Amino acid sequence: MEAPEKSEETVSNYTPRMAGTVNWGTATVVGVFAGLLYGGSREASASVSKDAEVMLKLGSTADKREQHRLVRDAMEKRFVRVARGSIIGGVRLGMFTAAFYSLQNLLAEKRGVHDVFNVAAAGSATAATFGLIMPGSLQWRARNVALGSFLGAAICFPLGWLQLKLIEKANEGNMAANPSSEATSGVGAAIERLEGNLNK
Repeated sequence: MEAPEKSEETVSNYTPRMAGTVNWGTATVVGVFAGLLYGGSREASASVSKDAEVMLKLGSTADKREQHRLVRDAMEKRFVRVARGSIIGGVRLGMFTAAFYSLQNLLAEKRGVHDVFNVAAAGSATAATFGLIMPGSLQWRARNVALGSFLGAAICFPLGWLQLKLIEKANEGNMAANPSSEATSGVGAAIERLEGNLNK
């Protein structure tokens, strides 16, 4: 007598992303690179005054070896300052971006709708959290939390509205270009565009 075969089904935990939500991984990478550029450029512009000090020291030193050593030390210090500023700026903005977009996507998934309130709540909570971890006394941190919460919501509400309006315009353009086909996104849309270009 044969044992009945058991069919195993794979259960997928994948839920499709809602239209308009941003991939937080991609947004974090963009935030890290933007922070790297911002932090490095800020430190590079701040080190201009320190370069002026080196030039003053060069004018007062007649020895060529001493001048060479001063220039080399100044360039090494400048490189370290710019690299340190780039790394710190990238980490800070990357953490902020990751927290914001992951919270925004979490709210959209739990509420079942992507709207302005998700963006405002994510901005408020992220700014309040970063206000909490800033150095200072307990009263100073409480002030930073309240201020961050208010400013995060005040800044993110109009930005969320703008984001939703841009998504609506993009969807209208997609529907106007392909009135007969269903709205697709991601890989399916890329394949359809490629097939359309190849058939021309």
